[in-house]
Amino acid sequence: MCTSLTYKKTDFYFGRNMDIDYSFNERVVVTPRNFPFKLKRYESMKSHYAMIGMATVIEGYPLYADATNEKGLSIAGLNFPGNAIYLQEKEEMVNVTPFEIIPFLLGTCTTVEEVKAVLKKVNMVNVPFNEQVPLAPQHWMIADQNQCIVVEPMEEGLRIHDNPYGVLTNNPPFEFHKMNMANYMNLTAEYPENRFSSKVKLEPYGVGMGGLGLPGDVSPTSRFVRAAFHKMNAVSEDNENANLSQFFHILDSVAMVRGSALTQEGANDITSYACCMNAEKGMYYYKTYENNQLTAVNMHNEDLDSHELVTFELVQTQQIKYLNN
Repeated sequence: MCTSLTYKKTDFYFGRNMDIDYSFNERVVVTPRNFPFKLKRYESMKSHYAMIGMATVIEGYPLYADATNEKGLSIAGLNFPGNAIYLQEKEEMVNVTPFEIIPFLLGTCTTVEEVKAVLKKVNMVNVPFNEQVPLAPQHWMIADQNQCIVVEPMEEGLRIHDNPYGVLTNNPPFEFHKMNMANYMNLTAEYPENRFSSKVKLEPYGVGMGGLGLPGDVSPTSRFVRAAFHKMNAVSEDNENANLSQFFHILDSVAMVRGSALTQEGANDITSYACCMNAEKGMYYYKTYENNQLTAVNMHNEDLDSHELVTFELVQTQQIKYLNN
């Protein structure tokens, strides 16, 4: 369970909630331009665009959950169980595994238009990282400052959807989410008027009644609608702090609270971390479930021509500023 979204003011922001019932030893990872990506079924990437994001590092390899590259292109992978289908290799195609798709696209593309052209040749193959690390069923939201798409691996290959909402959650497939939005077309952030009947006088008794009917549960379809409503009506001053504050408020509106949603196995599904990337400045901001103070990493403060990964362990303990201690 996850939610990703975009936000555009002067700068372009991209981020997500990671909703999960376990830790995957995630950390912020900067991959410089000359780190060698060895791909399972395609030629290795000896040089590429630099990127920053959240990943687990296994055998020296960054398995990214979300990232942005130095050109401002951003990607997040979200859980898509029961729908994601990975295929066998095809000789005439570019065979890329699901765990490679983020570094492959961010390493070679600068815009969503370039991604679309590349994906026409891509075959998502059913090849895991190793026997201990199986493939996760995923779909991906990919965005730059001008457009956003959703990529879903299906039986016939990759389905690519334009995403006018700049929001993605989980199941069902994206076409359902687009259709489902019509159920909420009467919602408004404005102070509502009586449209029930001209024969009876009805007046709002509180602010926010134009949003009656906005779903409040944490199912994927409800989170999609709620995140889209808040994002598309969001207002903030155009500066970094205001934009960050607004972005994380939107993510908070669809966050998972420990104890409120259990998995089929009885585990607590929580928002283990929330992140926001200023894709134009290469800044990665995050907070964790246990620490809601923002922590930031600037990719441009690292040697981006290096061959070595740079990793930052998450600050998990609650940080508090005491004013009279």
